[in-house]
Parts: sequence; structure tokens; C-alpha cells
Amino acid sequence: MRHSLPVDGAIGAPLRILVSACLLGALVRYDGGSCRTAALAGYDDIQWIPICPEVAGGLPVPRPPAQIVAPGVVQTEAGDDVSAWFHAGAECALQCCLQSGIRVAVLKEGSPSCGVHEIHDGNLLGRRVAGQGVTAQRLLAAGVAVFNEHEVADAVMASRRLAL
Repeated sequence: MRHSLPVDGAIGAPLRILVSACLLGALVRYDGGSCRTAALAGYDDIQWIPICPEVAGGLPVPRPPAQIVAPGVVQTEAGDDVSAWFHAGAECALQCCLQSGIRVAVLKEGSPSCGVHEIHDGNLLGRRVAGQGVTAQRLLAAGVAVFNEHEVADAVMASRRLAL
């Protein structure tokens, strides 16, 4: 007998939103830290589904910082190409959404995986520019609505609207 997870909107099922694991306090950032946000608290009807695309793609914790240096190309400060791990992690995030019926994600702004509105400029100087991380791009292309940690209320409202 095959069992599947209930999808958003199923009677009695909480709404599921994919979330960058570091925002829930998981120690998965490149530096071994997290960036827990209180903005995720207080939503009793939401089940936060954590993922760190970089870890899911096979990168360790800690790991060298990396940035998008060209479309689809992610490199470390040393110039090592880690694109394959970033793309593998993006695919893991998408598969999680597809298998669980998730249509909304809250991702960590500025990350080369999860940046929603901005990413680092690729020069490893700490400057940010408009752009999206590898996972954010992949989810958007598949029709998943993406928000950053400053847009949690908007993400929850979108998830509730989609469940109607």
C-alpha cells in the first residue's frame, strides 16, 4: 500500500510551506551557524518544511562561502566550481515541493541558493545586487511562489489563498 503526504488544502491538514532550514535555527549555513527568525512563529495552521538546498545537494557544514559568478555558475572564494551541488540541491527542494503539494516557499535572502530578490554580486566583496539564487530560480520556474524571511506574512497569506 502506497502512502503519500496530504497536500495543502486537504481537510484537517496543515498548510505546508517550504522554508530555508537556517531560518528555523538549523546549523546549516556555510559558516556552521543559523539565522533563526521569530517571524516564523505563531502560525498554528502552517507546517514549516525545512530544507537547506546546499546540504541537500551534498555540500558539508561548514563549507567555503560561494557566490553566483555567472548565470548558473557558483564558485567559492578559491574559484572552485560548486555549481553541480547547488543545482542538485535546487532539484531536491523542487522534488520536496512536488511530492508534498507545496506551492509556497520562504527562503533566506542573499544566499546563492535561496536569494529571492538579491544575491551577492559575485566579486566576493560583500556587495548585493538584484538577482535570485539557484533554488529560488528553480522553484519560481516550476510555479512555486517564493518569499524571503521579511515576507513571511505574505507567504502565509499566499499559501492560505492557494488552499481555497
